[in-house]
Amino acid sequence: MKVNKKAVVVFSGGQDSTTCLFWALEQFEEVEAVTFQYGQRHIAELDCAKEICQTLGVPHHELDMSLLNQLAPNALTRNDMEITEDAEGMPSTFVPGRNLLFLSFAGVLAKQIGAANLITGVSETDFSGYPDCRDVFMKSLNVTLNLSMDDTFVIHTPLMWLDKSQVWELSDQLDAFEFVKERTLTCYNGVKGSGCGECPSCQLRNNGLEQYEQRREAGEII
Repeated sequence: MKVNKKAVVVFSGGQDSTTCLFWALEQFEEVEAVTFQYGQRHIAELDCAKEICQTLGVPHHELDMSLLNQLAPNALTRNDMEITEDAEGMPSTFVPGRNLLFLSFAGVLAKQIGAANLITGVSETDFSGYPDCRDVFMKSLNVTLNLSMDDTFVIHTPLMWLDKSQVWELSDQLDAFEFVKERTLTCYNGVKGSGCGECPSCQLRNNGLEQYEQRREAGEII
């Protein structure tokens, strides 16, 4: 039985998805990336994703998901909304249904190009309270995708049980540490690299980087 060696990476141009892209390039013979335009505040995110794919020679697809912004107003797409948490601890950056829709459309794309593997950079360790980043959701969605298209997709989540320090470690193991550090965009305020240093995304990224560099300097990294 022939093993499918083609993969689609759900790609934003941020730290996590870029680490996943490098991981996929090591794991699979053919890799393509898909980025979603859903009305995010900063067009720089889309430009960054395109630039990274061009640099790495990865075929890149961009899909219009702007309807999501109409249905689910949130701080990632609206300049007039502050980044806050509600009484239950849910951040205003949560976009209801985002990963459900993104992976569903990525699955449709994968079906068309003959890829059986989908890669996404979600993590239950550092998931900011987003319910659609949980392992149980990913496993459920994997079953649903397979049933919906009568196919056999595999959703890979290489960062699921890693904190941000460990994600930096993985990028280093993939010889992508400096690339990820300098060329990705994770900041909610659209600042490339180390970012604005103030938004929750930058704080999570930079705290993880500091922890990893301390561990590396202490000789704790093999």
